[in-house]
Amino acid sequence: MTLASTTDALRAIPGLHFPDEPGYDEHRQAWNLLADQHPLAIAVPDTIDDAVRVVRAVTDAGLRIAPQASGHGAAAIDGDALRDAVLLRLHRLTGVEVDAENRSARVLGGTLWNEVIAAAAPHGLTALHGSAGDVSVTGYILGAGISFYGRTHGLATHRMSAVELITATGEVVRATADEHSDLFWALRGGGGNFGAVVAVEIDLLPIPDVQAGFLLWDIVAASDVIPAWRDWTRGLDRAATTALRLFRFPPLPELPPFLSGRSLVIIDGAILGDDALAAELLEPLRALRPEMDTFARIPAQALLEVHMDPPMPSAAVTDHLMFGDLTDAAVTALLDAAGPGAEAAPMVVELRHLGGALGDAQDSAVRCFDGEYALVAVQVVPVPEFAPQAVRLVDEVVETLRPWADCAPYLNFVDVPVGAEVGFDAETIERLRRVREMYDPNRVWVAAHALPDPAVAV
Repeated sequence: MTLASTTDALRAIPGLHFPDEPGYDEHRQAWNLLADQHPLAIAVPDTIDDAVRVVRAVTDAGLRIAPQASGHGAAAIDGDALRDAVLLRLHRLTGVEVDAENRSARVLGGTLWNEVIAAAAPHGLTALHGSAGDVSVTGYILGAGISFYGRTHGLATHRMSAVELITATGEVVRATADEHSDLFWALRGGGGNFGAVVAVEIDLLPIPDVQAGFLLWDIVAASDVIPAWRDWTRGLDRAATTALRLFRFPPLPELPPFLSGRSLVIIDGAILGDDALAAELLEPLRALRPEMDTFARIPAQALLEVHMDPPMPSAAVTDHLMFGDLTDAAVTALLDAAGPGAEAAPMVVELRHLGGALGDAQDSAVRCFDGEYALVAVQVVPVPEFAPQAVRLVDEVVETLRPWADCAPYLNFVDVPVGAEVGFDAETIERLRRVREMYDPNRVWVAAHALPDPAVAV
């Protein structure tokens, strides 16, 4: 089929947006504004039935499909593959059904965490959401899912009990531990290589409120705070999950005075337990005399605001490493690269403490995290011309710390189009390939961190 005949076949499909039509530019925009997506066409279904019709029509036309909800991981999709595909935007396919008695929820495929947590809160429940409320539930869970409850309750993908997915043939299947069990195994951490996820069923947690907040110092305290936090995390009670960030805020009037134009060290997170336990656990950090201390008992829903993630789509460059330990040499390298004396550093250099239940293995594509610390470097790109400099700033920090990175990365934090093989061992990759061969032998799906094809013998 020629490109012209393919385009003609696409134009016969109702509801698609094409590059020469209104709505195309609006719907191709991902959350990361640097992800400049140019698919052949875009579908924006309102219902699961609408999505099924699109999938069947597009595959009948011999084309590939890239499912996407919020688009937080869009920068990790191969742009060349997307140019020959239809982008299936699921952001209108939203809704939450809470089963308070069974502490579970069915969540439609384009739903954001904000909506889930708001629906669960009146029942005294919450979920293993991430640090930002505007991330889609499906993308987060398919990639594993790190929560501020994670050291107590593990990976979010392990709290997913069922997945409803459109296959490459346009069939809707429900995968669980008992039905389509190989597919269920693959979807728990294996990403979007297997179909368009239109609903998930997840376990909810009986947590109506939580001790959470942040501690803040000027960045000049980094040489004391970073090693002290590292020492504090070693052998830490699983009740506490925290992150440490070196943060350089631009002088913006919309920021509060304690942030605007300042360089800071911030430790934030949550502690599951009573106030006495929280006070006991936080005492060594409070002994470092933070300038601000907001840790207090707050409604569980308010935990979404603690990490201060950007509230609106933005352009940013991100990279990531995983460490089994933070040695003294690694801490010194971090301080040299991004501490108070660094001549130039990214806006955010973050360390997330893992371990605890995040290291408890289960039978899924992502069994657990071997690493104890995840590094994420982020540079916002205010204007396109700044992008090359942003890449350099992020790369310099990551390459400085790379000698100490000794664990597979968390692919949800890898915001470039590398293959899935960087995040899994060879045995897991081979099993994921077998599952894809069962459900997508013709490689219909375009996904972030695509599975590699088997090597061809010559």
